[in-house]
Amino acid sequence: MDGTVDGFRYGAVTPVAAYLMACLGGALGLRCIVRALLDARSFRAGWLALGAASIGCGIWTMHFIAMIGFHVEETRIRYDAATTVLSLVVAVAVVGAGVFIVGLRGTGGVTLAVAGAVTGLGVAGMHYLGMAAMRLNGEVGYDPAGVALSVLIAIGAATAALWSAVTIRGFLTSLGASLVMGVAVSGMHYTGMAAVSVHVHDMTGGTWEGDSPMSLLLPMLLGPVVFLLLAGVVVMFDPLLVLGERSSAPRPDSPALNSPGGKRPSWRTAVSSARER
Repeated sequence: MDGTVDGFRYGAVTPVAAYLMACLGGALGLRCIVRALLDARSFRAGWLALGAASIGCGIWTMHFIAMIGFHVEETRIRYDAATTVLSLVVAVAVVGAGVFIVGLRGTGGVTLAVAGAVTGLGVAGMHYLGMAAMRLNGEVGYDPAGVALSVLIAIGAATAALWSAVTIRGFLTSLGASLVMGVAVSGMHYTGMAAVSVHVHDMTGGTWEGDSPMSLLLPMLLGPVVFLLLAGVVVMFDPLLVLGERSSAPRPDSPALNSPGGKRPSWRTAVSSARER
């Protein structure tokens, strides 16, 4: 029989908390990427890696906070720990791939499209891998149209986030971008969840018991949340990153940076020129 699916068992608590975590991860990630591009002499790879980990942890944490509110009336739900951890690794790895592509190669049309597609497909893969970690007395099915739409939203959100990371420089504008990013990532999640259906197996008068989702998810969420808080401390204590409107340094696509001969200087050259001025 078809199960009664409820994605909002605790009302607005889980969607709001999930959205805030997506925003936090996005905000920290965007600022770390900006920091990597502001100073060519800084440890760029380290800042890009921290930004990728922040965004990846934010997305993963958003997903599983939202899943705490997912409930099927006819059966308990539990999660496989190994698959759940693997979904976190996938989230950080694919976001890292996209971040390093645009962080090192810029936002040319082809580069941005490739990085956005890779990252978006990875985020969608993380979502559905996380769903595959569910264990319940039934089978989970998906509406193909809803799945396709969620993947398209993930690719669009990833592309916009990567573009923002290397284009938007000001602190407040980055904050605004992270809020929009949180909406997009949460929208992708709940679009995917709207495509879910559960066919519950015949329990023949018995009940299928399992651990509460929170018995696994809450302890596992602790690590990424602590990491995001520590990343926030790193960001707060870097004045160039938080306050420096050197973040308003000319962008690579700025006409002011075009050379007299019609050649556009590299991002490294642009940043160096801005520092000298």
